[in-house]
Amino acid sequence: MATDLSIRIQRLLYGAFVALGVYYLAFQGDAGLAAATWGIALVFDPFDQSVSWQHRPRWQRLWLLVHVAAVVALFVASLLL
Repeated sequence: MATDLSIRIQRLLYGAFVALGVYYLAFQGDAGLAAATWGIALVFDPFDQSVSWQHRPRWQRLWLLVHVAAVVALFVASLLL
């Protein structure tokens, strides 16, 4: 079981990388850098990593799948633009 402190640190890092990706996308217009930053954010799973994928609540799985879809969409957009 992950400790409470490690989960807090992971959530902080996840949020920081997502915010940095929003900055790159909104203020610099760089979809490729935003996609890379959001992809790195996924390393810091904001949920309890000791829980397997099958046992996670549906909303957590949906959140992570939408996040991955956004990374792929931004990556494709950066290639096309």
